[in-house]
Amino acid sequence: MIIAVDAAGGEYAPHEIVKGAIKAAQEYKVDIALVGRKSILRVLVGRHLNKPGITIVEASQSIELGESPLKAIRNKPDSSIIVGIDMLKNGTASAFVSAGSSGAVVGAALLNLGTAKGIQRPAVGSLLHIDAAAPILLIDAGANADCRPSFLVQFAQLGTIYIKEILGISSPRVGLLSNGEEETKGNRLTQESHQILKKTNLNFIGNIEGQDISKRAADIIVTDGFTGNIVLKTLEGLGDAFMNLRRVGQLISSAYHHQGRTLLYDVGLGSLVKRMDYREYGGSCLLGVNGNVIIAHGRSQARAIKNAIGLAKQVVERDILQRIKEESYE
Repeated sequence: MIIAVDAAGGEYAPHEIVKGAIKAAQEYKVDIALVGRKSILRVLVGRHLNKPGITIVEASQSIELGESPLKAIRNKPDSSIIVGIDMLKNGTASAFVSAGSSGAVVGAALLNLGTAKGIQRPAVGSLLHIDAAAPILLIDAGANADCRPSFLVQFAQLGTIYIKEILGISSPRVGLLSNGEEETKGNRLTQESHQILKKTNLNFIGNIEGQDISKRAADIIVTDGFTGNIVLKTLEGLGDAFMNLRRVGQLISSAYHHQGRTLLYDVGLGSLVKRMDYREYGGSCLLGVNGNVIIAHGRSQARAIKNAIGLAKQVVERDILQRIKEESYE
């Protein structure tokens, strides 16, 4: 197993990406191919380059977070994202991890890898670790802003395969995100998707509302990428707010000779902060393309990159791509 890692993508590239990749190679015993400028990466990898597990693949260009994804894909054929995706296409890598432009990653994967047979659009499946008992899958978390009902049905199918393999849930509950539980609630997309989902063999439990996410009313939350991305970033914002609360707690508690972390745990927020922190879960899987692609958070540092590589290893070992190919999406 070789996991290609975009060493030029993300706010903290390449230093934190390299640190995370080295830790992953050591902890998970996987081979890592760092994709980026060799002259820079050789210096950062240092003595680890002579050890098994770390190699460097040249990519002379990088796609910046603010660039137009489609223009960048056309104009930068030797970017770390394109080179990494091409490694999947030609079979020299089993998975690709990037904290770079998610739009460019999705676009490059769609153009260069294509989708599994019958899949109309790929979707980002993001695990939400709100409940300590088990994560919830949010799909689509940002790949498709505009959707048809048939797309959402396929997202539910992709999510079901993913959750079965990753979490071992034999019949995961599928909920459709809406503004009310009744099947007549929601916009046209939601109402039409509901009617189709009812007729599938999925474990569809109906509509769920925003407040149901934290109650773990479903194992899979299906929505369009526009709504899903807003939900994801709202939860990330709450995580940041709790992290700020930790710092406030440190200031307040110092007056009472307590550690801020202790205060946070005393009010029951410590474990919640950790679960909502993107650094703990690493990345999201792009489901439906002909390759194992993990999209990490743009602010990923070493721990998040290490965890994203760990997720990539899981996806490869459990052969999720093959499971997706074996299903019918007609």
